[in-house]
Amino acid sequence: MGFGGISIWQLLIILVIIVLLFGTKRLRNIGTDLGSAIRGFRSSIKDGEADAAEDATFAAEARKDPAAVSNQTSAAQPAADAKPASTTTQNSSGSDKI
Repeated sequence: MGFGGISIWQLLIILVIIVLLFGTKRLRNIGTDLGSAIRGFRSSIKDGEADAAEDATFAAEARKDPAAVSNQTSAAQPAADAKPASTTTQNSSGSDKI
């Protein structure tokens, strides 16, 4: 008995049929693509875990000293309430001209 009621001989027959259908070169390419996809998935999971750990650290610091965290965030963000310079001019009729 093999996997879930399939014997080793049935698995070998399925493997031979797959090799005959796709060929060894195409199977090698599929394996390479699958391996790179798995590596990309694992690296994105590690990045997500690192971001989550950073957010947890930031939240813990915010609970300890909220004033210090607000000073850090306000220094890191540009002033949002500053008005940009106007690029339009008004002529004598009062309409905007670009």
